[in-house]
Amino acid sequence: MKDTVRALAELAEAEFMFRYESGAPVEVQDALGLAATRMGGGVVLSMRHDPTNYWSKALGFGFAEPVSGDLIGRVCDFYRAQRTPTAVIQIAPDRLPADWDEICARENITASGTWVKLAAEIETLRPGRTELRVGPVSADLVDQWASVVLRCFGMPEEHLGPMIVAGVRDPRFHPYAAWDGDEMVAAANLFIHGAVGSLNTGATLPTHRGRGAQSALLTARAAAAAEAGCRWVTAETGRPEPGSSNSSLNNMLRVGLTPLYERRNWVWRADSAS
Repeated sequence: MKDTVRALAELAEAEFMFRYESGAPVEVQDALGLAATRMGGGVVLSMRHDPTNYWSKALGFGFAEPVSGDLIGRVCDFYRAQRTPTAVIQIAPDRLPADWDEICARENITASGTWVKLAAEIETLRPGRTELRVGPVSADLVDQWASVVLRCFGMPEEHLGPMIVAGVRDPRFHPYAAWDGDEMVAAANLFIHGAVGSLNTGATLPTHRGRGAQSALLTARAAAAAEAGCRWVTAETGRPEPGSSNSSLNNMLRVGLTPLYERRNWVWRADSAS
């Protein structure tokens, strides 16, 4: 069962990232230099004009077919063809091949930061509470929701705002928010992928952090996932450096999500020839 959850966790993340980027309006795709493809059971996403160095990534590999030098070579060739300056390759650690170091040396890939992948059976979660009002975001408030998300993450709203809005209009996305009175102060998303509900895109404005918004949003989205027929919820966030903490990770652990594994980010950079 644990292997199944690992696969579902990786594939759900790959799918919601694919839908975020591939669903962007044509004019946004042109402005950002967006391109997306499916390859080897995973997805490869390129944003040539990424203002944040976040959106070009390749993930979801190692389940439909083994990760190999040929597969990673095709991923990197895609990025070269798209003139992508840099991209992150994310592969579950137990899916890396024995010759991974050699592949990295050949393709100009280096190790970077580490993320934590978490999961839990929905019925085992502990409720998170806040005095803020928490609930689903109606269609007329999606633009405001996207604005909160991008401001929280320090990302520019031009082009990325319309991309996020178009993405969450996909029926498998379920955006949630927290309000202080009439002000939207925190945002989060749920993506339904078979038996898994992916809890992603959680962010709170600096003025309202530490008030339980994200714990309550985790609880609300888990309940919605259960209602949609999911058995599991999954999430991912950055592993804190020694001596520091990550409030997102703390919130997930507090409500009962359990770490599945730590996953290294592998950064590909274009060589001078490309």
